[in-house]
Amino acid sequence: MTIVYAIIIFCLLIFAHELGHLTAAKAVGVRVNEFSLGMGPRLFGFKKGETSYTLRAFPIGGFCAMEGEDENSDDPRAFNKKPLPAKALVLLAGSLMNVLLAVLILSFVIFANGTPTAVVSEVGAGSPAEAAGVAPGDRIVSVGGVPVSEWNDIPAAVTAAKGDHIAFTVLRDGVEIQLESGFYTGEDGLRKVGITPAMERRARDLLPSLLLGCRATWAMGVAMVQAIAQLFTGDVPVKELTGPVGIVYMVGDVAKNGMLQLAQLTALISLNLGIVNLLPIPALDGCRFVFLFVRKITGKAVTDEMEGKVHFVGLMLLFALMIFVTFQDVARFVL
Repeated sequence: MTIVYAIIIFCLLIFAHELGHLTAAKAVGVRVNEFSLGMGPRLFGFKKGETSYTLRAFPIGGFCAMEGEDENSDDPRAFNKKPLPAKALVLLAGSLMNVLLAVLILSFVIFANGTPTAVVSEVGAGSPAEAAGVAPGDRIVSVGGVPVSEWNDIPAAVTAAKGDHIAFTVLRDGVEIQLESGFYTGEDGLRKVGITPAMERRARDLLPSLLLGCRATWAMGVAMVQAIAQLFTGDVPVKELTGPVGIVYMVGDVAKNGMLQLAQLTALISLNLGIVNLLPIPALDGCRFVFLFVRKITGKAVTDEMEGKVHFVGLMLLFALMIFVTFQDVARFVL
């Protein structure tokens, strides 16, 4: 099942990425000759309009073959004939689709799990909240005079409160009670009073889940960009990179914890794919995007052939990196 899950995840992420390119290309009028999921020999397919939709034997990639993408074409609907904004949209659409997929998956996970309400589940023994009289089952109405609508409002209000004590308004058995609590500073440097949310009382709302999914995707994306920067500065060694073999093993481990955990990993990989593809590395969409502006500035000084050679060299280097990472993964996970 690990192999099955891994293939499904790879195909889903590749399909989403190439679908982004296809959708954008169709929207700006670029002729798409073939949209393929998988690489290698063609298994089956069909043609709709001018585009052939195919499924190929090896689920290790996919492509959206546009007229005039890698060669000069006289077709008025060729990629190379389109204005710069249209080209840029087509190139960026694949990564944007991966980011959108990550948002949707994380939003679904949050919706399925629910979001903690402002109801107290536990009060830490000896905590400032216990000394103040906060009890399990209390619903936090306001903190420091700031109204509370969800649990995520509470830490921010506690941190922002002035003075040595924090005013709490709690709803207990239908009656509002005014309490005052001290606080302590946690390991993260933030004020805490020692309460945890009632996880069995969760609100499943679509819009809040979507907003939290956007926040989670943003936080995850920032962490990824920082990690990539550290990789280039040498703060993170290359041996920490993981390729397809490592991902398969991670899928197997995470799947043991349930489908929602596997969905979170899928969102992580999708976001990673989207961000990495935006890097200005030859053969990736990010480098093709940079070349749009380089060629706009330099005119005919940079030809299709010159750009093609740069991308070819980059592709070979990426293959070499993939082989290196695969050997690392085999040594780490298999041997």
